[in-house]
Amino acid sequence: MAKHPVLVLGPLMPYLLAELERRYAVEKLYEEKDALGFLQENAGRFRAAVTSTFTGLTANMIDLLPSVEIVSSFGVGTDSLDVAYANKKGIKVANTPDVLNEDTANMAIALLLATTRDVVANDRFVREGRWAKGESAPLAQGIEGKKVGLVGLGRIGSVIAEKLLAFGCDVVYHTRNKKPDVSYTHYSDLVAMARDCAVLIAILPGGDATQGIISRQVLEALGSKGTFINIARGSVVDEVALVELLQSRELGRAGLDVFVDEPRAPEALFALDNVVLQPHMGSATVETRKAMADRVVSNLEKYFAA
Repeated sequence: MAKHPVLVLGPLMPYLLAELERRYAVEKLYEEKDALGFLQENAGRFRAAVTSTFTGLTANMIDLLPSVEIVSSFGVGTDSLDVAYANKKGIKVANTPDVLNEDTANMAIALLLATTRDVVANDRFVREGRWAKGESAPLAQGIEGKKVGLVGLGRIGSVIAEKLLAFGCDVVYHTRNKKPDVSYTHYSDLVAMARDCAVLIAILPGGDATQGIISRQVLEALGSKGTFINIARGSVVDEVALVELLQSRELGRAGLDVFVDEPRAPEALFALDNVVLQPHMGSATVETRKAMADRVVSNLEKYFAA
């Protein structure tokens, strides 16, 4: 039986690409010297395409794929995918939710602990021989009993909340609407929540609806003793204000896994000892990335089997 042709729009992890090639007749658009010419001649052959949150899916690309019925995306985020336009064109868009919840939540906790306990700064303190010379590292901050505000309480946010309870934290949250059957205190006013919290963790989708929701006012309310953790998207925070407030210490600490202009993080952050930086590693474990890849494949399999 002939394999279904599948168009891969951008680079994928080797394991996923190998799994796709085992099952389908894979064509790699990103390796074509003349991608537009290739699509003009071949687009009609493809009922399915594969992308990722890094490659995305624009309206222009959708228009170049007149026969595609499903796009399976590697990643949980949809802010780089024009889902509304795809649906308008009758194209199903599938992503990889749930399988990355635990590891992404663990990254939030890791950043929180690394940031509040000055793990990176103290590692450098030892390596530079300052401890051996008799210097004393400054006291860090504990999180037990502290109020931690989650900006967003979806699948990943709910897992983060459960993990925070194990550390004795008082969990509160901000969402547009109060969630039923949730015992955590809900704040409709994000500035008020930031003012009441020792820590703010951003875990909400990117896109126009959440652009800059963590504003200068929110960060100022969190204050000089507060800690901001972002494992959502760089776009959800006013990054200019974030940098300025960290430099002036009007914001105490930050742990950042995401940035506005990835892979470029603001260079002004590099010299700061009150910031822990990661290269967008929230779901980046061997186990989770394999599970995400398997979900990309199973999304296609289920569609073709229907």
